[in-house]
Amino acid sequence: MRTRCPNCGTTVSLDALIAHDGAREALGVAFKLSGPLGNALIRYVGLFRPETRELTMDRVGKLLSEVLPDIQAQRIERNGVVFNAPAACWVWAIEQTLGARDSGRLATPLKGHGWLYQVMSQWQGESTASALVPVVDAIKPPPMARPSQTTYALQALQGRLNG
Repeated sequence: MRTRCPNCGTTVSLDALIAHDGAREALGVAFKLSGPLGNALIRYVGLFRPETRELTMDRVGKLLSEVLPDIQAQRIERNGVVFNAPAACWVWAIEQTLGARDSGRLATPLKGHGWLYQVMSQWQGESTASALVPVVDAIKPPPMARPSQTTYALQALQGRLNG
């Protein structure tokens, strides 16, 4: 059976996909994700395709495997700070990344996930109640001369949650 990629238009046999290690890995990750996140992730992987070549299935599998643990954990780390990252954050950040590409602010092909993670670190959620808040790390407190009242409140809340 022949299949066509909705993102890049490549046509390939489903049997060949299953027989290829990288393709099988990519399919496994894709089957774990569904709905809006799965659709957005397929479009995001297309940002890694060189203009003159197709992405190899090994590369697709590697790219998906790199983000899968963070998707499952619903957290990312950026510049030493851990951020909550639910599925809605991933979808929003991928849409922002695709928009940046379309407007010429982002050059492709991408080499890594840094741009996406930077966008995700700025996500504010659907409401202020679910705003993305850095997770306070009890081992490495943020370097501040005098913490603000907000920082004290976040640390107290974190302390209550942990103990």
